[in-house]
Amino acid sequence: MKTKVAVIFGGVSVEHEVSVISALQAINAMDSSKYEAIPVYISKSREWYTGEVLKDIENYKNLDQLFKDADKVVFEQENENTIVLKKKERSMFSKGVITDIDVVFPVIHGTNGEDGSLQGYLELLGLPYVGCDVASSAAGMDKVMMKQILRDAGVPIVDYQWFYASQWHEDQEKIKQLAEQVGYPVIVKPANLGSSVGISKAANAEELEEAVDLAVSYSFKVIIEKMVTDLTEVNCSVIGDYEQVESSVCEQVLSTDEILSYADKYQSGGKTGDTKGMESVNRVIPAEISEEATTKVKQLAEQTFKLLNASGVSRIDFLLNPDGEVFVNEINTIPGSLSFYLWEPSGKNFEQLTDQLIQLALKRERERQSIQFSIDTNLFSLHSKNGGSKGK
Repeated sequence: MKTKVAVIFGGVSVEHEVSVISALQAINAMDSSKYEAIPVYISKSREWYTGEVLKDIENYKNLDQLFKDADKVVFEQENENTIVLKKKERSMFSKGVITDIDVVFPVIHGTNGEDGSLQGYLELLGLPYVGCDVASSAAGMDKVMMKQILRDAGVPIVDYQWFYASQWHEDQEKIKQLAEQVGYPVIVKPANLGSSVGISKAANAEELEEAVDLAVSYSFKVIIEKMVTDLTEVNCSVIGDYEQVESSVCEQVLSTDEILSYADKYQSGGKTGDTKGMESVNRVIPAEISEEATTKVKQLAEQTFKLLNASGVSRIDFLLNPDGEVFVNEINTIPGSLSFYLWEPSGKNFEQLTDQLIQLALKRERERQSIQFSIDTNLFSLHSKNGGSKGK
C-alpha cells in the first residue's frame, strides 16, 4: 500500500510562486511505486485546493480557471488515528472525503510555512510532517533569534543590531546610531523573510533611511548587519535529524552585486513559467574555494543545523571574505528546490532525497508516539465535590 503524502505549497508569502515551483519539482521526484503525492495548494486568499490539475505548472497562468477545476478542501479528523482531506463544499449525499493522509510534505517558503505556523497546525491535527518542527522552524526563520543562538554557541556571524519598526518610527536617530555602531556599509533586512525580498545596502545615514523604510514595509522587526565587502557567497545543504546529519557539496553563487536579488535567484537561466527554481541560479558546483574553507563551511553547516535542532533538509548560506574568514549568514529550513542540485553531485538524486525526507518524518512520528503528552485524569471530576473553581 502506498504512503499518501500531502504536499502543501503556495501560501500567503512573498515566495508564493517559488513555492509552487519547488513543490511540483518534489512531486515529480517522488517514487510513485512507494508514494501517492496529493497536491494541496493554498491560494493567496488562504483557500485550500486539491486536484490533479494542480500538478501542471501551465495551469497556474490562469488562476480563475484553476480554482474552478480544483476542489476546495479542509483537513478533518475522521477518527482518533485518521486525518482525511475533505471537500469544503459538500452535498447532502456525500461526506466529501477525498483521501486519508499519512504524512505531510510542507513546501511553503517564508511566512506561514517556514516559520512554524504550518507545523503547529499539523501537530494539532496529529499529522506527521517533513522537515523542522515548530521551534526550529521559528528559530530558523527569525534572523535575530537565529543569530542569538549561533552567537551564544560561538559560531562566527557578522556584527549586527536589530530593532522593531515602531522604534524606527519613534526615534530614527537612535536607530541610525545602531547602524554607526555596526559600521557602514551595512545590509538592512526584514528579520523574517527570505529570497532577498526587502533587503538593501546602505553606505551612509541617508541610504539607511531608504533601506529601513523598505524593510519595515515587509516586517515589524528589522536587522542591520555589517556588510562583507568583496565577499564570496557559498551555500551548503544539510540533511538529517538530531541523531545523524550529512552535509552536501558546497556551491558558489554568482551574482552581479553584493546581494543576490530575488530575480537573480528565480528568473536567471530560465523562462517564465518553467520549473527550474533554484536550479536556474548562476552557480559553480563545487565552490571554487580552498579545501580548508570547504571543510570549515561543511563543519559550520552541520553545527548550525544541530544547534537549531533542525530536521529534514536545510540550506545554510555563508559569507566568505578575502581574509579567509567564514561567517554563517542564515539557514533556510525549506530551501528553494529543496537543494536537490547540491545532493546530486554526491550521488543522491532527487527521488532518493524526497524518500529520505519522508522516512525522517515517519521516524520522528514513531518516536513521538512513545512520548506521553497528556495524563488520563479529569481534575474537574476529582474536585467536583469541593465545588470550587480556584486554581493554584
